[in-house]
Amino acid sequence: MEKNLFDILEERGYVKDLTHRDEIIELINGESMTFYLGIDPTADSLHIGHFFALTLFRWLQDFGHHGIILIGGATALIGDPTGKSDMRKMLSKEEVAHNKAEVKELVKRFVKTDGENPAIIVDNADWICDKTYVDFMRDIGVHFNVNNMLAADCYKKRLENGGLTFLEMGYMLMQAFDFVHLNEKFGCRLQIGGSDQWGNILAGADLSIKLGYNNGKKIDPLYGFTCPLLIKADGEKMGKTASGTLWVSRDKTTPFEFFQAWINSFDEDVERSLSFFTRMEISDIKELCKNDIRKAKKLLAFEVTKLVHGEAEAKQALETAEELFNNNGISENMPSINISRKMLNINIIDLLVEAKIASSKSEARRLIEQNGISLNQEKINDINFIVTDADLKDNALVLQKGKKVFLKVNFIDN
Repeated sequence: MEKNLFDILEERGYVKDLTHRDEIIELINGESMTFYLGIDPTADSLHIGHFFALTLFRWLQDFGHHGIILIGGATALIGDPTGKSDMRKMLSKEEVAHNKAEVKELVKRFVKTDGENPAIIVDNADWICDKTYVDFMRDIGVHFNVNNMLAADCYKKRLENGGLTFLEMGYMLMQAFDFVHLNEKFGCRLQIGGSDQWGNILAGADLSIKLGYNNGKKIDPLYGFTCPLLIKADGEKMGKTASGTLWVSRDKTTPFEFFQAWINSFDEDVERSLSFFTRMEISDIKELCKNDIRKAKKLLAFEVTKLVHGEAEAKQALETAEELFNNNGISENMPSINISRKMLNINIIDLLVEAKIASSKSEARRLIEQNGISLNQEKINDINFIVTDADLKDNALVLQKGKKVFLKVNFIDN
């Protein structure tokens, strides 16, 4: 029996929170409906969290639903306080304008914006920035209870760390108004986003009910669908690496660095990542991860890099990685040192100091704890890891610190 779209999304792990489960299942599995995903241009690129949400967008779009990408030209001027312990840096109008242009071009790479069933890209500055403060407060602000807002999870960290500014409180009102506006103009019924946006999504659905009632008209309910945040096995966000954020722009994260980030996934994260970033059958993913986790990691790295940077860049990244691993040309292209073979069965921390990758044992320990060390392209997470003959290929191994420091270690007889 062929699975419906909602079953596919749930099986692949996309479903976190739903405002109305039965109604949303009916909506997603039914005839074409309109949905939207919001992205604030707070940087001139998209990170892997944005890309994950866009994969959900594509599933819905590919099954015939009409998608809207909202680029938050207005909300980016305010800054979403969700999950933040400190107030976001305020961006200038010029910075936001530059970021909007960059983000718009990136979005076009990942969703269909022409041909059959193209996505619509809109900017909330077009309907928010021209409203006067008094009109916005009278039309929208009157429907928000401050006590309820302060109880929302999205404000929790800010309240625990010095309090929330009036500017930041306005963000929820603006996002809620977006949902209502898109419903009125495009018939948008569903908002998708990360689970950190749950409070803002609920606010929009609630606002539509209040406005509908106050205007003396009955409107169709608005629904929210959130996907889980990408959290790694160590509890860190998947978009964060030892060297910083994992961007989709090549000038911020090179295709090879991007590829390496996926190769270095924790074993426990590979199955879920393949479910999100490929369209392999779940049974095939489970079998591959069970039988050959290294092959699964290589497939994951190749497929995600191909999606983001194209097949040619993915192939180049794979070839470069294999050169580093199989010793094809390594001696000519990377620094190396010779140490006595008698040092085999050495603790990884002692090897890092001996190879001058780390200046001290404490630095070596910190690098490992921060996921900054790889051996033969495999992340080292255990400070008690012992290097043995099994780790050598042609009497050598490759150490890596961060994204850019490689060292070939030759174990020689003496």
